[in-house]
Amino acid sequence: MSDDCISDVRDGLTRQERIVLRVLHEIQKERGDRNVPTAMVWGRVCEHFYISPEDLSSMLVRWGARE
Repeated sequence: MSDDCISDVRDGLTRQERIVLRVLHEIQKERGDRNVPTAMVWGRVCEHFYISPEDLSSMLVRWGARE
């Protein structure tokens, strides 16, 4: 099992989830705390690791994003 899929004991986030949150935060700062298009997040996240658009969307929905 890859370390990317193991939840961290501190907060329960995986390495990939932590990257998505960091990327999302960076884009929100750039855009003045406005809503961020999922496609923009996906493009930036794929610079770090590959995730399908569907998997990214389901991750964001789990955290409270609108479908």
